[in-house]
Amino acid sequence: MNEIQRAKIISRNLNKIYPNINVPLNSRNVFTLLISVLLSAQCTDVNVNNVTKNIYPNYYKPEHFVKLGRKKIEKLIKKIGIFRVKAKSIYRLSKILIENYNGKVPKTFEELEKLPGVGHKTASVIMSQGFGYPAFPVDTHIHRLSQRWGLTNGKNVVQTELDLKRLFPKKDWNKLHLQIIFYGREYCKARSCYGLHCKICKSCFPNRKKMIITKKA
Repeated sequence: MNEIQRAKIISRNLNKIYPNINVPLNSRNVFTLLISVLLSAQCTDVNVNNVTKNIYPNYYKPEHFVKLGRKKIEKLIKKIGIFRVKAKSIYRLSKILIENYNGKVPKTFEELEKLPGVGHKTASVIMSQGFGYPAFPVDTHIHRLSQRWGLTNGKNVVQTELDLKRLFPKKDWNKLHLQIIFYGREYCKARSCYGLHCKICKSCFPNRKKMIITKKA
């Protein structure tokens, strides 16, 4: 079985299990989605949603966060990991959005990736989930699963993203990104499946006997 055949098996299984899927991070607009994605680094979506549910009813524009200032932002997000670093990024990017983009989140990868705290993965999430532009955000989670499923041998998320974009139709990228994340959390966990037990792993590699130790991104 080659990688193209495996990709078809994976798509078929994911579409059966998750025919409809929602963005796991709660947001009020594209700006608050950007804030939530930034906060989610090294933090669970559940924790982010628990924190932002008390923020977004009152603060949902760049102007709001600039007016708050860094110290008050820190207090609002103090339950989030590395909250001081993230508060600094939120304050700085809010100022930039006001000064350079009339308070709007830019709609290009290049402009997004210039914002404080925004890397390629975060920009990809905003482009796909915020603006509906075909993108394939790849984090260490998707990188690990892609290796297990024989879709890539890439040593980093950049190569994995290129391989996934090559194997799957562009129209499916935005949905597939979320489907893979949800499937990994529910069925193909890092310390339980090891490439041997879940339906996708068994379908793609029915004769696999040894645990798959994935390469870190």
